[in-house]
Amino acid sequence: MNWFFITLGYSGLFPKAPGTVGSLVALIIGIPALAYLGSQLMFTLTLLITAIAVKEINKYEKLNDTHDDKRIVIDELAGMWLALSIAPGIMLDMNDIFSYENGFLIQSVMAFVFFRFFDIKKPSIIGKIDRKVSGGLGVMADDIVAGFAAGISSALVWQIILKLQLYFS
Repeated sequence: MNWFFITLGYSGLFPKAPGTVGSLVALIIGIPALAYLGSQLMFTLTLLITAIAVKEINKYEKLNDTHDDKRIVIDELAGMWLALSIAPGIMLDMNDIFSYENGFLIQSVMAFVFFRFFDIKKPSIIGKIDRKVSGGLGVMADDIVAGFAAGISSALVWQIILKLQLYFS
């Protein structure tokens, strides 16, 4: 079991709100990663990390006889990176990240907010997965679905913002 990996560089050991801290770390790492790698490679990397995490979390849970330890935040990285690969999934030069016109940074921040909302509130299928699926798959799957919902939500909100700008200009 790789403690550094499943706690996302020990960010899950933060005493207050480790899930939010892990999500923020994932966002900070994810923005430049997405800008350099592009959405397809980011999506593929997220799936690979998820597969490894399921195995590592299963090892941890077997050793510690506990499910979904709050210090495990690699699931936040997978959910955030999935959201990022959906929402602002465009390839940019690092100099263009802060440009308002492409919406990259705005959509990234919206993806973070939506992801935290879905991960904390666990509406619908997200909550059902959290309650009923055990092991590493259960830990990872609810965040994957939350990341998917966050990515779609932030992309839709960005499209609405663009339509409103056209309408009012």
